[in-house]
Amino acid sequence: MKRLIFVYCLCLMAIPGLTDARGSTQDDASDPAAVRPFTIDVAESVLDDLRARLGRTRFPDQLDDVGWDYGTDLGYMRELVTYWRDEFDWRAQERRLNAFDQFKTVIDGLDIHFIHQRSPVEGAMPLIITHGWPGSIAEFSKIIGPLTDPVAYGGDAEDAFHVIAPSMPGYGFSDKPKEPGFGPEQIANVHAKLMERLGYEKYGVQGGDWGSIVSTWHAFNRPTEAVGLHLNMVVAPPPAGMEDPTVGVPPEELARSQARQAFYTGDENGYAQIQGTKPQTVGYGLNDSPAGQAAWIVEKFRAWCDCNGDPESIFTRDELLTNITIYWVTETATSSARLYYESGNAPTSRALGRVEVPTGAAIFPYELFIAPRKWAEASFNITHWTEMPRGGHFAAMEQPDLLVDDLRTFFRGLR
Repeated sequence: MKRLIFVYCLCLMAIPGLTDARGSTQDDASDPAAVRPFTIDVAESVLDDLRARLGRTRFPDQLDDVGWDYGTDLGYMRELVTYWRDEFDWRAQERRLNAFDQFKTVIDGLDIHFIHQRSPVEGAMPLIITHGWPGSIAEFSKIIGPLTDPVAYGGDAEDAFHVIAPSMPGYGFSDKPKEPGFGPEQIANVHAKLMERLGYEKYGVQGGDWGSIVSTWHAFNRPTEAVGLHLNMVVAPPPAGMEDPTVGVPPEELARSQARQAFYTGDENGYAQIQGTKPQTVGYGLNDSPAGQAAWIVEKFRAWCDCNGDPESIFTRDELLTNITIYWVTETATSSARLYYESGNAPTSRALGRVEVPTGAAIFPYELFIAPRKWAEASFNITHWTEMPRGGHFAAMEQPDLLVDDLRTFFRGLR
């Protein structure tokens, strides 16, 4: 368990008002605190270069009849690279993402990108949702509509949210931190300042993967502003001071927790060891080869979702490639990987204690980490706990309806 906790608790400065290779902003370039509209608009030269690189991919060999046992399957990668080069329509995905209201604003010297989709319902609750690795704001495209306009999706207006979805620093269309030491707590502080800048005094906080860690720090450091914390990945160590932390834990919960931990530490944490120790080294390959970047990411979408080994039974090929393309066009393979290093090495202002903010947990059966509820209750003020019938690590993409329903139910009593 200590190893598990270690693993997870282990810039091109965009000038306001200008267009770069990723998109364009408008508004007052003289005011760094301005909240400026942003449009994703990747330069055609970047896309031309992507297609050219894909066409020059030098594929590795693969042993006969091993499938995905050694990593991303060669046959699948050949198909994916060909589709990415010849058929994938990034401009269509840009239009889909640009249907959401997007902005940038400078916080702590970093130009932060975020979706800010306000609900048509007066008095809706603000909710900041945070992605992780290897995800992006594209993960949330299926849940933003139902959250902001529940009536249009068969729900009740009383459950409406104003949704704020930042690209974490070092990810997507946000700036990359330029100094060492920018870990989950520092990201949480940026997100809290973003909510202040938007004028939200009380709001909900939600996250999965690194977004879970960041959101936990956010709620811990801002318990007055955060009215509730909702997590779809609950990282909770055995309670401190207990001679036998398994006492009182239902056997089936303990067995599940141990099985998920064994899955992760046995076969699935090699990437974290590399990104947590030598992110710069792996970055040279990922930033130079789109096929390498795709193989690095898609293998995790396959392994971490509830898909029985077939990622395209859950995600469309376009959904997978939209997320991967965001990493490619923003050149954030290295900066995103650094979060693993920083989480294990960055000093924090204080130890993360028990989160007293009311906390809801959505437990998807194929999540990487599933703490027993008793352990979670030692780390969080658990007031809501849902055992989901299906789903894995990428809840917002895999099971958007289940996640939306759980968010509505949890926050209904906190409005």
